[in-house]
Amino acid sequence: MLAVIKKELKSYLLSPIGYIFIGLFLLMFSLFFYISIFYYRVVYFQYAFYNAATILTFVIPVLTMRMFSEERRNGTEQLLLTSPRSLISIVVGKFLAAMCIVLITTAGTLIHFGILSYFGNPDIKVALVTLFGFILLSSAYVSFGMFASSITENQIVACVLTIGVFIAMWFLPNIYEAFASFSLMTMFDHFPDGVIALDEVIMFVSFTILFILLTVIVLQRRKSVK
Repeated sequence: MLAVIKKELKSYLLSPIGYIFIGLFLLMFSLFFYISIFYYRVVYFQYAFYNAATILTFVIPVLTMRMFSEERRNGTEQLLLTSPRSLISIVVGKFLAAMCIVLITTAGTLIHFGILSYFGNPDIKVALVTLFGFILLSSAYVSFGMFASSITENQIVACVLTIGVFIAMWFLPNIYEAFASFSLMTMFDHFPDGVIALDEVIMFVSFTILFILLTVIVLQRRKSVK
């Protein structure tokens, strides 16, 4: 698994993909951060992550769209499927590599926390809870983006599919109130308030594990056919 993680991290850092993701996210995060400070006078670090969660909807697919679709397009998928490593280690390795990029990007947002600390006294506990929720949300998004990439060889299709599903999740509570329990954005909303609800943590973790397993199943079926 470690070899897969290293390989994927190299592919992110030696190509524009990783830098596009990091740059786009931090640029948009900084923009929303300064708008909230100077125009809306909101000086709480955690509230910047309401916008950050929306940013994820559009930048996570940039990170995940190539995970497996590129392997199929380049004809290297067969080598992947017949390698001595298990499919679970390959999928989890790719997932963890993408999460490393997400964590590096999230660490970049701490610059803004430092700015607020210099001028004020932000609540560290609430900020940590918010970051925890944000990482859970990111992991759920990455797992679905990876699944979308595994079912098509077209990166654009994988990207559009991922964005479409994420946007649809925004409107789940509006369709029927009971669907709010399945909306990732709704579950994340409580974390910036400094609240960690066990059921929401379980939902995030379950969602992530589900789509990791579904990705393994897709690859296993393709392997058995070939």
